[in-house]
Amino acid sequence: MGETGCGKTTLVSLIPRFYDVTGGAVLVDGVNVREYRQTALRDKIAVALQKSELFSDSVQENISWGNPEAGEEEIKSAAVVAQADSFISRMSDGYQTIVAERGMSLSGGQKQRVSIARAVLKNEEILIFDDSTSALDLKTEADLYAALRKTSPHSTKIIVAQRIASARQADRIAVLENGHIIACGPHEELLASCPAYQAIYQSQIGEEDDKHE
Repeated sequence: MGETGCGKTTLVSLIPRFYDVTGGAVLVDGVNVREYRQTALRDKIAVALQKSELFSDSVQENISWGNPEAGEEEIKSAAVVAQADSFISRMSDGYQTIVAERGMSLSGGQKQRVSIARAVLKNEEILIFDDSTSALDLKTEADLYAALRKTSPHSTKIIVAQRIASARQADRIAVLENGHIIACGPHEELLASCPAYQAIYQSQIGEEDDKHE
């Protein structure tokens, strides 16, 4: 978490080596990412971005880009986890509905859920959600994370988020400021000790949330 431009996307981009560090090291399974073959490293990682890259093809084909060998049931299961199956099933041709170029026929939340389904279908050890739930309402987002906990309990999930509600259930939350991690810990710990996190919390939730807890 952190303000716009503080380095959140740059930080997570170091894992698949979209960028390389200029000091220190990034380790995956205890191994420096520079020691991996790039394909082997990226085969461990699935990424969903805030701005979803969709193609002028069927919904099914857009999701299966995450795993071209997947069958229809696997694709549907990934869509169920991503909270996308309900709206896809209501479309004129269901999973065979053609998506307009760049996903222009879908809403922002629908595009993000198709992109998330693609990442879920890839079923890798590391899932990176780079602000990819920003267009989802809080209930849909909560349902997504609950489904992921059940279907991918052993995967590492790294979430870039703007909303406290999106991050508060994480095991650890890293707070960034001006390109530096200034605090890292669970929600309650940061709420008690990190002024920057406290400020974000108060601006988004504040006293109204305190009344309901």
